[in-house]
Amino acid sequence: MALSNAPEVDLSKLPDVSDISPETITDRVNAINSSCPNPRQKFIMERLVTHLHQVVAETDLTTEEWMTAILFLTRVGQTCTDLRQEFILLSDVLGVSSLVDSLNHPKVGGSTENTVLGPFFTQDAADIPHGGSIASDKQHGISMFVCGRVLDTSGQPIPNAKIETWETDAEGFYDTQYADRQGPDCRGRLKSQEDGSYAFRGIVPIGYPTPGDGPVGDLLKSLGRHNFRPAHLHIMIEAPGFETLVTALFPRGDKYLKSDVVFGVKKSLIVDLQDVTSDEEARAKGFKAGPFKLLQHNFVLVKHEEANAARAERAAKTVPPEAKVQEV
Repeated sequence: MALSNAPEVDLSKLPDVSDISPETITDRVNAINSSCPNPRQKFIMERLVTHLHQVVAETDLTTEEWMTAILFLTRVGQTCTDLRQEFILLSDVLGVSSLVDSLNHPKVGGSTENTVLGPFFTQDAADIPHGGSIASDKQHGISMFVCGRVLDTSGQPIPNAKIETWETDAEGFYDTQYADRQGPDCRGRLKSQEDGSYAFRGIVPIGYPTPGDGPVGDLLKSLGRHNFRPAHLHIMIEAPGFETLVTALFPRGDKYLKSDVVFGVKKSLIVDLQDVTSDEEARAKGFKAGPFKLLQHNFVLVKHEEANAARAERAAKTVPPEAKVQEV
């Protein structure tokens, strides 16, 4: 009796995949997958199977090692909750997240480079005025004033761009990591001015560890790696007609800049913080008194058509025409 949920497949059209060997298994798997009606999915699966089989063959993988990998992935899935995504963390520490991000957001001319979004973005950031503070009065970190302009690749200002920013507190924690969180803190939303300028107050962010109590943490230990991220200030900018910029600024001098566990640091995103000691200048910026750190940085956005052209040029080198991603 046939199972009621069995797929409707014409067996006469399937290739013979019996009697396989290490030399034939890859071609047989790709052959039986070749009826996939979605050309993009078919292409990705063909490359995935091919490279996965190559790893197994090149390393002469043992049954015990294969089972260790299966159990590891099982633990990764079991560690995931509504608040914790261990699979994304695994992708992060293997550099996959950063690679996907870089491929999908190519640098065009002098545009600002993207970096990984991270798991701590929220939709509930408070709207703040130009020069306002993203940090509440209870925050006791080192004061920081952030300013600059939002521009296009030709140097023209982009007014009314929506800027989202978030960072850790002085203890190295995001507001969402506190069980008694009452609302957003060390995060805010503002708009660029007519001349593209933006400005806000915050505190100097602190580096922090990614979760180390799960299977990904165990993997890092076995590889002789740490689980720390260097201090950074998250920035996300949206404007009509432009690609959304998801990036971060990394203060120079952090000891983890060269070994970020999620491979998020790019040299163009490393910034210098200037020391300002004048109480008068501090009050002019909205602080009660000095000293404070000054971070000045311009962000350059890419128009949709510029990004599409850059992605198409790169894809043409490796992806067959029928398997290319269709730009919206």
